[in-house]
Amino acid sequence: MIAHFDCFSGISGDMTLGALLDLGVDAADFREAVKSLGLSGYILDICEGERGGLRGKRVNVAITEPQPERRLSDVRAVIEGSPLSAGVKERALSVFARLAGAEAAVHGVTEEEVHFHEVGAVDAIIDVTGAAWLLEALGVTRVTASPLPMGAGFIRCAHGLIPNPPPAVVRLTAGVPVYGVDADFEFVTPTGAAIVSTLAESFGPPPAMILRKAGQGLGSRDLAGRPNALRVLLGEQKPELSRDRVAVLSTNIDDMNPEIYGHLMDRLLAAGALDVLFIPALMKKGRPGTLVEVLAPPELSEAITLVLLSETTTLGVRRHDAGRVTLPRRAVTVETPFGPVAAKEITAPDGSCRVVPEYESCRRLALDRGLPLKDVYAAALKSCS
Repeated sequence: MIAHFDCFSGISGDMTLGALLDLGVDAADFREAVKSLGLSGYILDICEGERGGLRGKRVNVAITEPQPERRLSDVRAVIEGSPLSAGVKERALSVFARLAGAEAAVHGVTEEEVHFHEVGAVDAIIDVTGAAWLLEALGVTRVTASPLPMGAGFIRCAHGLIPNPPPAVVRLTAGVPVYGVDADFEFVTPTGAAIVSTLAESFGPPPAMILRKAGQGLGSRDLAGRPNALRVLLGEQKPELSRDRVAVLSTNIDDMNPEIYGHLMDRLLAAGALDVLFIPALMKKGRPGTLVEVLAPPELSEAITLVLLSETTTLGVRRHDAGRVTLPRRAVTVETPFGPVAAKEITAPDGSCRVVPEYESCRRLALDRGLPLKDVYAAALKSCS
């Protein structure tokens, strides 16, 4: 699945959680995942709401107890000590590593010397790790994002009054497409910047995909002129059609023993033909004949032409090159009561998949087990469904 972050009003950690939860993940499961981090001193509030006419989910991590100023090693210990999956841990730790690098560059210290302040508190750990868990729960394997809006003016943080966007955000978004908004508002927070700059593989319009859902995560304040929300579009990757060239070789035959055609097909396929067709034809003077048509890789056309000229009674072979468009496919194995069968999984333009058993694999299994081929083929088809 692809998750495209539509950051028309920026991005923050809590907005990310809200948007991903709004895509349909069970809130109770999410709470259990957060609880497994073993943190304390907070209340996790998840509710429905609206910002500027957009309905969505609002997530708030309310701090109930003072939190320590954690270093990267402390955050790493919390995440690595949890029972969450290796994929969730890897995503979360990569976000915090990037965040630590930005903070270290801003303050002129090493990454391990960074005191995270606000972003090291329990809410940031929940935001980052929760986002990684939600992406895995949604089956997301690819993340993209829109360009990011940047506010103006000044904002107040643990170090005092600083320009907007804050230095850490500027560091985190280096190389990311951004644009200015004349508003005294922190559209992109350090946590949000770290999440999107680490996980997004590209920035721009949504990629080609089959859209399935959209989720909105709501910010804490109302904004003038725009809804304070983050939208995440969830879709399946549109299959890439393969395009190549093939040689089409054809000849008309009306004076050959029909018993030879079976041998001819075997020879053509052994020589590298992609497909062989024997098409009944009515030839001149009313003679019945056969149109032999072979699809072949262009580089093998000469060798396959020699097979046609040597194994048949034809006097000549026609050739032309043709463009070919094919659906994506991959080799798979399906299990049947009689044993494994090779098959190919084909992806249709709408993203759906079908699995087709390979004839030769079914045939070999039928011969090895002394079974009717139709029974093996039927069992393979049943396993594919």
